Order: sequence, then structure tokens, then C-alpha cells
Amino acid sequence: MPVIAPMPAARPARIPGQREGAEETTAAGTTVDHLTETYRAHYRSLLGLAALLLDDTASCEDVVQEAFIRVHSARKRVRDPEKTLAYLRQTVVNLSRSALRRRILGLKLLSKPMPDMASAEEGAYDQLERDSLIRAMKGLQRRQREVLVLRYFADMTEAQVAETLGISLGSVKAYGSRGIAALRIAMGAPA
Repeated sequence: MPVIAPMPAARPARIPGQREGAEETTAAGTTVDHLTETYRAHYRSLLGLAALLLDDTASCEDVVQEAFIRVHSARKRVRDPEKTLAYLRQTVVNLSRSALRRRILGLKLLSKPMPDMASAEEGAYDQLERDSLIRAMKGLQRRQREVLVLRYFADMTEAQVAETLGISLGSVKAYGSRGIAALRIAMGAPA
């Protein structure tokens, strides 16, 4: 990019055919050469700022380039050239936030993958096993059934089962052991 010296503070001569007040908009704001120098001096630091907010290099570069484009487009609104860098930093932060919002929205809108569902045959087989287990449980002694249900289906410890049923810890272990042995026999499982 060509380097142009900053505009002189003196009011430039009026160009023929130029409207009255048009030279005011040219003199006010950040000049292209100041923006070019800011770009050369602070590109890496702005890239580092974007890198702290975003996770991939390509997005960081896009955000910083977009920030310079936006500041270039709005350079006449930046009255004080010393504030150009602050304006660029704020633009980088805002564009980074927007990029993150778009990513989050994109993730929310992505179609959710179908859960791993069992086939109809597997579901029928599982139902048969459950029915078989329920019949086998009904064939157990009352205390054995109570101990197994509390221990394995209610996920209680042996001490909690003993306290709930009002029996000793040794009785819980004995009823549980005998109940599992009886279930194995009833369901035809190997010992």
C-alpha cells in the first residue's frame, strides 16, 4: 500500500466544482495513510487479541481483516487519529464475539445424530429376558427377593439393605448369595 503523508493541518485550497463544506469531511477523521501505518504497526497485536478470543488462525485473520475494512469504511467518524487503534481493538472484540455467537448458533441448529437404537429383534430379546428375570424373581423366597431388589435395583449397599430390612449384615450377604444362585438356576445361566 502506498504511504501518503498525513494531511496538513492548514485548510486545503477549494477544488473547483467541489461543494461548500466538502473539504471539511476530507480533513476530518482518520486518513488512509494513518490507517495504513496503524495496520503495519499493530496487525500482529490485533491478531493476538483475536487469537485470545477465537480458536483458529483463519478466523482470527478474517476478524482482523474485517476490522480494518470496517474502520476504513468508517474512518471519517474517528475524529481523533489517536483513537484509531482503540477503535480497531473494539471492532476486533465485537467481530470475535459475533463469530463465536454464529458458531454456537450453528452448533445448536445442527441436526442431532440419531441415538444408537436397538433393532426390533434386540428389543424383543431384551423384553423376553426381562420377563424371564421377573418370573425367576417371583420364584425366590420373599427375603431373597427383597435383598436382591434393594441391593441391585435400588443400588443400596449391604449395610443400607440390612438397616432397611431390619436384619443383620450377615443375613443380607447370605440371602443375596442364595438368591443369585437360585436366579442362575431358574434362568439357566452357567454357575
